[in-house]
Amino acid sequence: MLVLLYFHTLGYSPLQLAFLFLLYELMGIITNLVGGWVGARFGLKITLFLGLVLQITALMGLSALDNNWSEVISISYVLVVQGLSGIAKDLCKMSSKSAVKLIVSKHNHSMLFKLVSVLTGSKNALKGVGFFLGGLLLAGFGFVYSLWIMAGALGFVLFGCVLFCNNSIGKLGGKTKVSDIFSNSWSINMLSAVRVFLFGARDVWFVVALPIFLYDKLNWGFTEVGSFLAVWIIGYGVLQSFVPTFIKSSKDGLSNEIKAARFWIILLCLVTASLAVSLNYSFDATKIIMFGLAVFGFCFAVNSSIHSYLILGFTSVDKVALSVGFYYSANAAGRLLGTFLSGVTYQVGGLQTALYVSAGMLLMAAILTAIMTSIQSGRRGSVPAD
Repeated sequence: MLVLLYFHTLGYSPLQLAFLFLLYELMGIITNLVGGWVGARFGLKITLFLGLVLQITALMGLSALDNNWSEVISISYVLVVQGLSGIAKDLCKMSSKSAVKLIVSKHNHSMLFKLVSVLTGSKNALKGVGFFLGGLLLAGFGFVYSLWIMAGALGFVLFGCVLFCNNSIGKLGGKTKVSDIFSNSWSINMLSAVRVFLFGARDVWFVVALPIFLYDKLNWGFTEVGSFLAVWIIGYGVLQSFVPTFIKSSKDGLSNEIKAARFWIILLCLVTASLAVSLNYSFDATKIIMFGLAVFGFCFAVNSSIHSYLILGFTSVDKVALSVGFYYSANAAGRLLGTFLSGVTYQVGGLQTALYVSAGMLLMAAILTAIMTSIQSGRRGSVPAD
């Protein structure tokens, strides 16, 4: 949020803003693949610590940006620093998500579903707090001091992790080969493909198009944009934590969850298409966006929570870091595609065009999910071994 709003005020176009985040997402693809292997071979503590150190370094590096530099140098510099930040973020996320599988009994599917939902929901709720703080800090302290404040806060987090993290968690040692980075599980590959389109569909209108629309077309200020997106993501995160309360966990840990994945992705596709079409009519654009975001957020939260559980449900304990790393590399690929298209579509046709593209990507996700669930049903709920 800091980078997006700050560079928009410097006159950067939507497409240029999208480019600032591309290396961030590209590094996420690579990081999750390599990080999953490193975590499995040397332990998740190493990947977690490295992620925190790199994020602090990236924040301090971004604060060294000089407005007197040329546009080309500035964009290149931010690209590199954001790439470092992307590595950091995905190392931390992969480590945390993998650790959940390791602390729950392999037969306790209900508890795993609940813990994954709580972790995913709390992570996104804190992301929402970050959106709010991004706008607030930029308005109150400026770009450089805001970055220093965040780096200091992460320093305290790192200190806490040094004190309390288990040294050997997730470590498999020499059993892990480099070739194990790529999943040979059909279920994980299909779910990963769905994830590409699901998160691409979110980011194609959420990363660049929506914030700039709120700032330019609705004349909102920095704090208003940051606060609104913060409330949306916090609500989305809180909802994720409660998904297991209305989707009953099945005895085998997969039957009900796979059916729910199919239903909710179709519903999300219909919601997004309806939101795009509604902008053709002379309704109040502000009300349409507010209501549409609420419904979209609800459906997306359920989809994301189910998928976050399924990746752990599909994988075995001894390959959890590798599987999660592969899965979240697909997640990063979707964000990369969505981020690029967010800048392109908004520059070409505004928010409505971004929404149409989002609906198209969700249609692809729905088709892939239907194929995955139908074949799983044909196998009577059996899951291929990793």
